[in-house]
Amino acid sequence: QVQLVESGGGLVQAGGSLRLSCAASGRTVSNYVMSWFRQAPGKEREFVAAISWSGGRTYFADSVKGRFTISRDNAENTVYLQMNSLKPEDTAAYYCAIDRTFRDYSSSYYYQSRYGYWGQGTQVTVSS
Repeated sequence: QVQLVESGGGLVQAGGSLRLSCAASGRTVSNYVMSWFRQAPGKEREFVAAISWSGGRTYFADSVKGRFTISRDNAENTVYLQMNSLKPEDTAAYYCAIDRTFRDYSSSYYYQSRYGYWGQGTQVTVSS
């Protein structure tokens, strides 16, 4: 049974920072692409960031590039999303997701159908 548990969300003022965590069980994150998505009220869920299974490559949505970083601690089997210079438009529920495929090299990080398991989400609210 694969489980992903997000934490670290909260209320922060614009310009502030938060670090989200996604703790995985039932699967070793170092063997799978891991990504973060977010969904704001009334909007579609959208891609935020991804890290390759090797950890050597990271990918970001244009809206967060330069402000967010994604990393992984293999010993903790956890993926992190460091969010700096937060803006009110970053307000959303943030979800982590794990690839369906073991050590997949394909670059289709944006496609939600790629991911087999999702966390329950953690809410991030940025006040102006």
